Amino acid sequence: MTDAGTPVTPSGDPESVHQGGFDLGGPPQAGKHYRVLARKYRPSSFEDLIGQDAVVRTVSNAFETGRIPQAWILTGVRGVGKTTTARILARALNYELPDGSAKGPTIHMPVPGVHCQAIMESRHMDVLEMDAASHTGVDDVRQINDSVRYAPASARYKVYIIDEVHMLSTAAFNAFLKTLEEPPEHAKFVFATTEIRKVPVTVLSRCQRFDLRRVEADVLMKHLGNIAGKENVEVEPEALGIIARAAEGSVRDSLSLFDQAIAHAAGPVRADAVRQMLGLADRTRVIDLFDSLARGDIASAFREFREQYDTGADPIVVLSDLAEFVNFVTRVKIVPATADNVAFGETERVRARDFASKLSMRILSRMWQMLLKGITEVQAATRPAAAAEMVLVRIAYVADMPTPDEAIRMLDQNGGASPVVASSSASARATSASTVSSMSSSAARASSAPRASAEASARPQMMAPVADAQSAPAAMKIASFPELVALAGEKRDLMIKGALEAHVRLVRIEDGRLELALEPTAPRTLVNDLSRKLEQWTGRRWTVIVSNEPGQPTLRSQNEVQKNQRERAAEADPRVQEVLARFPGTKVIEVRKLAPETPESDVNGEDPAETPDNDDL
Repeated sequence: MTDAGTPVTPSGDPESVHQGGFDLGGPPQAGKHYRVLARKYRPSSFEDLIGQDAVVRTVSNAFETGRIPQAWILTGVRGVGKTTTARILARALNYELPDGSAKGPTIHMPVPGVHCQAIMESRHMDVLEMDAASHTGVDDVRQINDSVRYAPASARYKVYIIDEVHMLSTAAFNAFLKTLEEPPEHAKFVFATTEIRKVPVTVLSRCQRFDLRRVEADVLMKHLGNIAGKENVEVEPEALGIIARAAEGSVRDSLSLFDQAIAHAAGPVRADAVRQMLGLADRTRVIDLFDSLARGDIASAFREFREQYDTGADPIVVLSDLAEFVNFVTRVKIVPATADNVAFGETERVRARDFASKLSMRILSRMWQMLLKGITEVQAATRPAAAAEMVLVRIAYVADMPTPDEAIRMLDQNGGASPVVASSSASARATSASTVSSMSSSAARASSAPRASAEASARPQMMAPVADAQSAPAAMKIASFPELVALAGEKRDLMIKGALEAHVRLVRIEDGRLELALEPTAPRTLVNDLSRKLEQWTGRRWTVIVSNEPGQPTLRSQNEVQKNQRERAAEADPRVQEVLARFPGTKVIEVRKLAPETPESDVNGEDPAETPDNDDL
């Protein structure tokens, strides 16, 4: 038995706080049936929708101009308000006051109308809701097609709300098409789905589409704070930020987590209690772990991780939180205003600004890539804690290595740059090869000492006849085998060029005549192809003879011998030995000689290379 005049909910329980039949919140009373926050604070008007300004503006303009479509389709992730928006649309279409002052559809609904309470509680006879996940067949759609012809019983429009519409079968979609394209004037359709790609294009083309976006974390925090005030719940702002970020833009998920946090805390909702409830690591300790990794302090990183693990933190969650903080620091570095987002704690924002000013984008990107790969490894490992520690070792080891500009300064301070291109050893090649290679390549480019290269000096001589051949092909002459290989490269015939380098041993070459020996791996048609190409390129007939003489080694073999000699000579260089000692685990993988710089002439126009120095005197 309830007091006279007290509104009664459909379940028969009196509500303590009402306005026109809608529950406006308030703490639950003793002995009263409890409604979860996600249902208790479900929006009932467009003004209550949060984070969906584009949808509200489009619907408002459509209602004001009378351009109301026959069907809408709402898409978005779970919990952003698709079904709620569909009910609000149904309420706006049928909004009517008891005195009859509302003459048509409107989004301005300051007070509940005649049909509003029943529509929002999904019990109005002219607003029919169907869950397509459990009604997928053509018979269910046929019932809608049969009933849509009849006029509404009491409302202005018959509204059909079909949730998870992508679950309908192909036959059900086909049965819907004609009714959806030309429905009666009194019928409207509202579809909701999380898988818009599974809806046939023929259905999409008959609907006006609305994409409900994820709600920003700061908007969710403000919404949760308002609800906390109505529920008389004391909550820390940091706790609201944790819940808002964990909800990932879903309003329903945020309310469910907040409901759970209130029950878990049994009093004021603290950030530590929320982290414990969600199984998250302490944010401050995650930042401390990040600091240790950025400094390359492996021992400190190990100690911090083990302390978090011993207190119950999941290794995957620790790495995920670490990756999230790396992403936050990167965003702060690119857009400093990101640090003003109140969804993140004060400590997190302050330290993120500090890290963003100290760490380079290269280091942050490398940490993100290694964490992303490491999380996958930990998920597949039989011992997640040990796998997570190895991920931390890799990150800290790479963080301890100098940047390329620092390496150049170190080498310059010890007698100049080195032409060596170094890479880390096999144990850390996967994580640090790019850094050391980039460092040594930069050092090689920065070297100021002229270095002669036989290959580089020979290249202009080889290319000169090719240039002449382009201007006068008939007069072209080839006097050496390197010139022939260079000609094939100039003509962009990579197959002939590769065969000459790898499969041909030169015996002798004269203008118009070529004697060679072939490797067993040489193509069978190489001789004929080479004769034809030479005739095309030089404008004269060439004689290509396969000789029984051994001939010279192939160009590829010669290059390998020269490369090995350069590497051995480089390893014996004191400067290179100093580099190898300074970076343990590295080795010489390639030696490059830079082309000599063009010497400047002296005042009298003499070449400095021809001027004798003191030793020559």
